[in-house]
Amino acid sequence: MTLDSGNTFGRFIAERRKSLGFSQKELAARIKKEDGTPISPQYLNDIEHDRRNPPPDYLLVQFADALNLARDELFFRAGQLPSDLQLEQYPPEKLRDALKAFRRRLER
Repeated sequence: MTLDSGNTFGRFIAERRKSLGFSQKELAARIKKEDGTPISPQYLNDIEHDRRNPPPDYLLVQFADALNLARDELFFRAGQLPSDLQLEQYPPEKLRDALKAFRRRLER
């Protein structure tokens, strides 16, 4: 599934959910908060209509799994870095090289 330049994170989630045949209620039941209770369909609706920012890491991971998406792709679409990628642990030259490689790969 491609994300065109006019598509938002919320619209992407909604399109993916619909393409898999899930209702908002069904998807919301699969995504658990830190206390183990599912997110509300209203919270999901707010995300899909861009009334909320993309959710935190632990929810993004569950969204990726439930929607059969690569976790890194969903983090990218959310404009976030996964928590296991701590930029301060890398020297600036490695980050610069990684960003150059990333840009080259996108330009292919």
